[in-house]
Amino acid sequence: MSIEKFPSFLNGAPKHLLIDGQCVPALSGKTFETRNPATGELLAAVADAATEDIDRAVAAARRALEGPWRRMKPFDRQQCLLKLADLVDTHFDELSLLDTLDMGAPISATRSRRTRAVGLLRYYAGLATAVHGQTIGNSLSGEVFSYTLKEPVGVVAAINAWNGPLGMAIWKMAPALAAGCTVVLKPAEQAPLSPLRLGELCLEAGIPPGVVNVIAGGGAAGAALAAHPDVDKVAFTGSTEVGRKIIQASAGNIKRVSLELGGKSPNIVFADADLDAAVPGAAMAVFANSGQICSAGTRLFVERSIHGEFLERLSAYARTLRLGDPCDPDTHLGPLVSAAQLDRVCRYLDAGKTEGAVAVVGGQRKSGPGYDSGYYVEPTVFASVQDHMQIAREEIFGPVISALPFDSVEEVIRRGNDTPYGLGAGVWTRDVKKVMQVSAGLRAGSVWVNCYQLMDPAVPFGGYKMSGYGRESGTEHMEEFLNTKAVWIKSA
Repeated sequence: MSIEKFPSFLNGAPKHLLIDGQCVPALSGKTFETRNPATGELLAAVADAATEDIDRAVAAARRALEGPWRRMKPFDRQQCLLKLADLVDTHFDELSLLDTLDMGAPISATRSRRTRAVGLLRYYAGLATAVHGQTIGNSLSGEVFSYTLKEPVGVVAAINAWNGPLGMAIWKMAPALAAGCTVVLKPAEQAPLSPLRLGELCLEAGIPPGVVNVIAGGGAAGAALAAHPDVDKVAFTGSTEVGRKIIQASAGNIKRVSLELGGKSPNIVFADADLDAAVPGAAMAVFANSGQICSAGTRLFVERSIHGEFLERLSAYARTLRLGDPCDPDTHLGPLVSAAQLDRVCRYLDAGKTEGAVAVVGGQRKSGPGYDSGYYVEPTVFASVQDHMQIAREEIFGPVISALPFDSVEEVIRRGNDTPYGLGAGVWTRDVKKVMQVSAGLRAGSVWVNCYQLMDPAVPFGGYKMSGYGRESGTEHMEEFLNTKAVWIKSA
């Protein structure tokens, strides 16, 4: 595969910001580079948004909110989203390749996300005509009628991480549009290409100019957008550290905030589990997307009686995974997204060894012909891990598993919860009683039983504790973009 397949987008020209329906350069004229993490090859120069560009984008979103978008009926918004779903479906090979080139996810993985991307758009299109309030009986004397209205919260800043550029953009944007909001989308500077292309498709779908604006830039651009006084709501996916800053930035005008943040998820394997399913399940709970998933099951708790056998089988499975060119359909793991992320993961690999953990497989950067110019780390399984070690407590965001033995249900629930995070968890067992006990005991927003990382547009996803608040997917997600207004009518 090569970028020449899509000359209409990756044609050597700088990629501009999408503001008020126009592709425009940053007012400063500045750009930044986005490069292929597998090869270091330059993909594009991208307009680098600053405060003045964010002001333009937010102003455009406000005009659209108070103008054509407000006048469009729910049915019309639904039709726009359905048309966008069709366009994403039609152009999905292009969009998936952009994600592969921009952040290194294997093409086999990015192509497999078609159903999710299109399904999210069609799901929220369905909800666009299902927004309604309630008629509420009250206990006041006289003829007093009370009811509620559901109204769009307003201008939404959607700020995303780089580990799923297209999917995250749709996940934030679709429910906001269905609710009647307008959006300023800021993708991560490491992977802005597919969100910028998605913005173009929004216009082609008939979404009015200014309803969706896409601005690329670094952390300063995201901070300015989060603090902007004319933004009504911030929807953020990223690190817990940046999430704290988003909360602080929201204080200026008390804007609404929803956060999907970091994780250090426990994945628990009992001795009675189906090991033929649990071994690959536990491996890909971390190695998928090269470990760059917030809810990855990086703390692998295995019941002591099978710990040795499971570790052997898990390590053998890891050795079968092909690490390499993400554009090759046979590749299982691609590179990490950037040199900075490579350095971060390698520091954790070194810390694990220093603290006494043993890399049963992997444990280092992948080097040699075809790898030296990219940001590759071998899929790694650490044994002899203690709960207090850095690799067992901190989010690594790389293909690194810490395997820990346990002896009882009560113990593993306590240790599973001994983390500031609470995004996801896994349980592998044939025992329904254990399923119920562990699922109820774990403080996590999602618990997957005999599977991992399954997602559906209708099922809510989000975190406990420092993994954030608010929910994405499901009808709860729509509520994140709606205000409730109470109306009282007393007969004259």
